[in-house]
Amino acid sequence: MTNLLQIGGITADMRERLETVFKIHQLDDFDPDIITHVVTNGHDGVHPDLMASLENLKVISGYGVGYEAIDVAEAVKRKIIVTHTPNVLNEEVATTALLLMLSCYREVLRDDAYVRSGEWAVRGNAPLTRSLDNQTVGILGLGRIGQAIAHKLVPWNAKIVYHSRNKKDVEYIYYDNLTKMAKDCDVLICIIPGGPSTHKIVDAEVIEALGPKGTLINVSRGSVVDEHALIKALQSGKLGWAGLDVFDAEPIVPQALRELTNTVLLPHVGSGTTETRAAMGALTVNNLLRHHKDGTVISAVPECAGL
Repeated sequence: MTNLLQIGGITADMRERLETVFKIHQLDDFDPDIITHVVTNGHDGVHPDLMASLENLKVISGYGVGYEAIDVAEAVKRKIIVTHTPNVLNEEVATTALLLMLSCYREVLRDDAYVRSGEWAVRGNAPLTRSLDNQTVGILGLGRIGQAIAHKLVPWNAKIVYHSRNKKDVEYIYYDNLTKMAKDCDVLICIIPGGPSTHKIVDAEVIEALGPKGTLINVSRGSVVDEHALIKALQSGKLGWAGLDVFDAEPIVPQALRELTNTVLLPHVGSGTTETRAAMGALTVNNLLRHHKDGTVISAVPECAGL
């Protein structure tokens, strides 16, 4: 059988399908010389030293759309195909972005606590919240998920603007300056890949440009936001609200951020539904099975498309 190295967890369904053609090895017990395929995830990736030791590696199949934890440049140099799971999670992550927006705008956590504490009966109606209708929403990174977010905002009559490396053939308004866009927005949604090129792209200047009535939503990677600057702005009132699904050193979340009442914090569950995770797992396995069958894959990362 073909030898596959498993990094991180896989579901029972994934294991059952993989075992039809692969012998699965674990990180604590494997011979690097026999490994030709790897299954991993966006968080664990493949450590550079490990990849260097796998001299016969042909494919790295990643569970998730992000792949910054894999040295793709080195993989391309060695003709190793790297795959990921785009498209199947677009709608779910977009829904999570809207969930965070609505939770911030309508103060869901505050009002839930108000009811549970009994304060409603004692103090009367809760303070008013804000409407999500007719807001200017800036999307940082108008890729597949960014466009799914824009589409889901249609019922709220949102004005969509965006910033990305290049202007796209879309109806939305393009900004080539992120700070300027943030200044013109009510909400800024981050949905760009992680990595060195986007590290802390949302810095103190961008955060403060959003202003005391602004809302920051991050469903991409924690590294794209300067977390220290974000906490300071939320504490001081220079930024109004933040809805976060990702964090810089997750699962460790700073105590200062957890204590803030003008935040909604989720444990990186943007794609975390049974249906979507099953689809991601199926595509992860399908990439490996396809390569085992005929040497091709279904969803190579862009850098590997020509391999």
